[in-house]
Amino acid sequence: MNLEPYLKAAREIARDAGQLILAQSSTMHTMEFKEAFNPVTVIDRQSETLITQALMKRFPDHGILAEEGTSIHQEKDFLWIIDPLDGTTNFAHNLPQFSVSIGLLIEGKPSVGVIYGPRFDEEFFAMRGGGAFLNSKPIHVSSVDALERSFWVTGEPYSIRKNIDYHLKLFKGMVNKTLAIRRFGSACLDFSNVACGRFEGYWEAGLKPWDAAAGVLMVEEAGGKVTAYDGSPFDVRNPETMVASNGILHSAMLEVLQP
Repeated sequence: MNLEPYLKAAREIARDAGQLILAQSSTMHTMEFKEAFNPVTVIDRQSETLITQALMKRFPDHGILAEEGTSIHQEKDFLWIIDPLDGTTNFAHNLPQFSVSIGLLIEGKPSVGVIYGPRFDEEFFAMRGGGAFLNSKPIHVSSVDALERSFWVTGEPYSIRKNIDYHLKLFKGMVNKTLAIRRFGSACLDFSNVACGRFEGYWEAGLKPWDAAAGVLMVEEAGGKVTAYDGSPFDVRNPETMVASNGILHSAMLEVLQP
């Protein structure tokens, strides 16, 4: 199957959405809350409208699932999964770590992914079987092979307060085993930064499909590995726990993250 038309469309639309967001990124924005600790801004919704309308115009027979509520024919074999503004809290506070993510699942498998960070003009994209790229240059996961020299990134679910001891136990285990850990607040960029070798890995629980649809493909096409905490295959449509790594350190990471 020729995936190029889908990738081309996703890249163009993600960049358009990114420019819309960037034009509004220099000021503080009022946040509303969809639920406790889960914010949204007017710009999230504007970006989602732009993306979904553009995709429906180009691919009217495809399905769409997006973070801010757009749900169209989710049973379709071609399903676009969209995070119109990943890192909403960062964006609302004028921090630069935010992004747009557009992923295409074909028969349930991530097949096209684009993650665009407009503040730094970084465009990550991947196509199943075609490799991963940053601003059109091929990228690859890191080659670090010792956990104590590895650099990791993480996040936490909005529900962390319901089971905080569990999450802090995992964090403590990783602090004791690795070089350093960061927490940036944009899952899509975290995946991308693993794919290009800036981090050796990324772990998080409680992700949603729009957090992972493009990012999982990015890591895999860059030579990395993505599973659940127990090593089982990662399900983009029903994510619970997730580890993305350079592959070399994956088993060692899973040992640290066992409950």
